[in-house]
Amino acid sequence: MAFALDDAARAAFHRDGYFIARSLFDAEETALLRAAMETDPEVRRNLYDRFDSGGKATKMVSWNHPGDSVYGLAARSRRIVDAMADLLGDEVYHYHSKLTAKEPRVGGAWEWHQDYGYWYNNGCLFPDMASVQIALDRTDRDNGCLQVLRGSNRMGRIDHKMLEGSQVGADPVRVGKALERLERVYCEMEPGDGVFFHCNTLHRSDRNESDNRRWTLICCYNARGNDPYLAHHHPFYSPIAVVEDDAIKAAGMKLADGATENFSSKPNDPPEIAGSKAGREDERWIAARR
Repeated sequence: MAFALDDAARAAFHRDGYFIARSLFDAEETALLRAAMETDPEVRRNLYDRFDSGGKATKMVSWNHPGDSVYGLAARSRRIVDAMADLLGDEVYHYHSKLTAKEPRVGGAWEWHQDYGYWYNNGCLFPDMASVQIALDRTDRDNGCLQVLRGSNRMGRIDHKMLEGSQVGADPVRVGKALERLERVYCEMEPGDGVFFHCNTLHRSDRNESDNRRWTLICCYNARGNDPYLAHHHPFYSPIAVVEDDAIKAAGMKLADGATENFSSKPNDPPEIAGSKAGREDERWIAARR
């Protein structure tokens, strides 16, 4: 039976800023998602590296519009779209999706940040936004699973700034104080599990120090009433063509058409942040492709 939001998950989202949906996708659906990410030429062609302070990289690719690919159907599935609309109290639209791939022994870390720390600068007035991270592999402490600070969503938006390396993260002083008061949770998941989290929830991940890959698919949503007032690299509101929960299995191994998705093949940061880091990030991005 497909996942359906219940009162306990709804309460956890608003109180804690996250909840884990076990078996959000079943084994057959997860195998299709994993194979699509591994073999889709559009995904492979647009992969880029995002570096941590020690020079290790997480491989990423992002796209704005969910098409008829396996992963497009996942983002449009009723189980996710209806849950997001319920959690955010409004019709939602697809803001963007991305693959984050931490390879064994070399996958980089992510510093503490809030997604709204970035999306605020994209012209989204309200934090009526959320994401779901879907495990394509087992994710655990050894291979760099998602970490969240329970209840940090209730802190409001924190200023974000350039950190050591090429990442933009939340103000380290305020994060340090939050770490003294709030519980750090390691979101360990089996393939097919998903973690829903609010855009103000502080989260990070460690490097992959294990021999096991850690790939995750992240789908991000915005409330219709929060349509950005600025044009930027993610889309304005457009309605989601929601599909029923059996759509993935019915479609089978379907890949992107290369036009619908609007893939991004390099990092995108808000202008207020990007200007201070553009030189370093572009230099690394170019060097990685030589």
